[in-house]
Amino acid sequence: MGQCDIGLIGLAVMGQNLVLNMERNGFRVAVFNRTAKRTEEFMAGTAKGKNIEPYEEIPAFVAALKKPRRIMIMVKAGEAVDQVIDELKPHLDKGDIIIDGGNSYFKDTERRAQQLESQGLNYLGVGISGGEAGALHGPSIMPSGHLEAYLQVENLFQAISAKVNGEPCVTYLGPRGAGHYVKMVHNGIEYGDMQLIAEAYDLLKRVLKLEADALSKVFEEWNQGVLSSYLIEITAQIFKVKDTFTGKPLVEMILDEAAQKGTGKWTSQDAFDIGVPIPTINAAVEARLLSAMRSERLAAASLLNGPLNDLDNDGNWLIDAIGKALYASKICSYAQGMAMLRVASQVYDYRLNMSEIARIWRGGCIIRAGFLNDVRKAYQEQPDLPNLMLAPFFRQALLASQEAWREVIRIATASGVAVPAMSASLAYYDAYRSQRLPANLIQAQRDYFGAHTYRRIDQEGVFHTEW
Repeated sequence: MGQCDIGLIGLAVMGQNLVLNMERNGFRVAVFNRTAKRTEEFMAGTAKGKNIEPYEEIPAFVAALKKPRRIMIMVKAGEAVDQVIDELKPHLDKGDIIIDGGNSYFKDTERRAQQLESQGLNYLGVGISGGEAGALHGPSIMPSGHLEAYLQVENLFQAISAKVNGEPCVTYLGPRGAGHYVKMVHNGIEYGDMQLIAEAYDLLKRVLKLEADALSKVFEEWNQGVLSSYLIEITAQIFKVKDTFTGKPLVEMILDEAAQKGTGKWTSQDAFDIGVPIPTINAAVEARLLSAMRSERLAAASLLNGPLNDLDNDGNWLIDAIGKALYASKICSYAQGMAMLRVASQVYDYRLNMSEIARIWRGGCIIRAGFLNDVRKAYQEQPDLPNLMLAPFFRQALLASQEAWREVIRIATASGVAVPAMSASLAYYDAYRSQRLPANLIQAQRDYFGAHTYRRIDQEGVFHTEW
C-alpha cells in the first residue's frame, strides 16, 4: 500500500511550488511529469533531500498513494486535463479523488465532474490564486465538488493556504464547477483592477508628466490608505526597477501589448449569458485587445489627432483626485464581480456564500486588498445584498469620491488619454442609480422595425403600435 499523502501531476513552476508548500507543511508527496527530464531537474534542485517521491510511470505513481488516493493535476487548461484524467482512470478505484488545480473553464469542470461521478470517482475543481509566490508560501484556494471528497483534503488545503489573522484563505464553495467559476470571476476583477491602475498611471505620466521615481512614491502613498492592495504594492516596486541595458526604468522599455490567457474573456462571455452587466471588466478585456493592435495604433497615431492643448493642472490636487477616481472605480469593479457571483449562484445552483468568498480573497490571491474586510462585513450584515455599492461603507465611499472621479474623467477626455475602465465604472454607477434610463426609446425602436412589443408604465400587459 502506498505511503504518499497526495500525488501531483504537472511540474511547471506552479506545480513545483505547490509540492514544496505541501512538503513543508508535513505532507509526503508523489510527483509525475510527462517530461521525465523536468522531474529529474526538480528532484536535483529545490526538491533535493525533501519528502518528495518522483515517478516516471503513471501506474507506479498511483500505487505510491494512500487510499483513497488524492491526485492534483497542474497542467495547462483544456485538452491536456482530459488526457491526464484518461491516463489515470484505469488505475484508480471508486472513491479516489482527482483535483484539478489549474485555470480550467468552469463548464469543463462541470462536464468532468458529471462524467467521473458516473464512474464512481470524485472530482474537485479548485481555483488557486497567488501566482508562483502564492503557490510556494500560501495561495487563496477556491475548491468545489463533492463535499465528502473536499473534507478528505480540507486539512491539506488549510495547511498550504495563505492565512489572514490566523484564518486559512480556503473554504468549500459549492458543487461541481463552483470553485473554477469563482476563480474565473476573481480573474475578471483582476483584469479590471489592473486596467484601472494602468489608467491611473497613464494619467499621472501623460497629464502630470511624472517620472518613475515620483510614480513609485505616489503608489507607495496610495498603498498606505484605502487603496492598500497587492497590486498597488507591486506597482510601486515596478517603477523602481532599472533596465540593465539602458539604465532607464524597466517599465518604459516593455512593449505596450498586454497578453491574456482567457479567464477575463470567459468572465465577460458568461456575464452576457446570465444577463449581468460588468462594464469595467469588459472594458479591461477590450483594452487588452486594443493594446494587441499595436501596428494599427502606430499608423493611426500620425493620422488621427488628439487635443492640441496641454491642460494646466494643480499636480497635488490631481494626484489626490486620481487616487479617489481609482478607488471609486475599483469599488465598481468589485461590485460587478460580486453581483455576477450572486446571480450565477442562482443560475447554476452553486449556493455561494459571498462573505466567505471575500474572506478567502483577503490573502494569497492577486486581488487581495485591505477593503476586502469591508466587503466581507457588508455581506455578513446583509447576505442578500443585491449590489456592493448599496452597502453603507461603500455608498459613503462613492459619494465622497464622485466629484474628483468625474473631474478626473473630464480631464482625461480633454487631454486625449483613454480611460475606458474608469469611464465604464462611472457609467455603471450613474446607470445603476438612475430612476429612468433611455431604454424606453430602444423599446419603441424595436417595436417600430420589428413589432417586438413593449410594456407601459401606467397599464399592465404587452402593447404594439403601428408607428
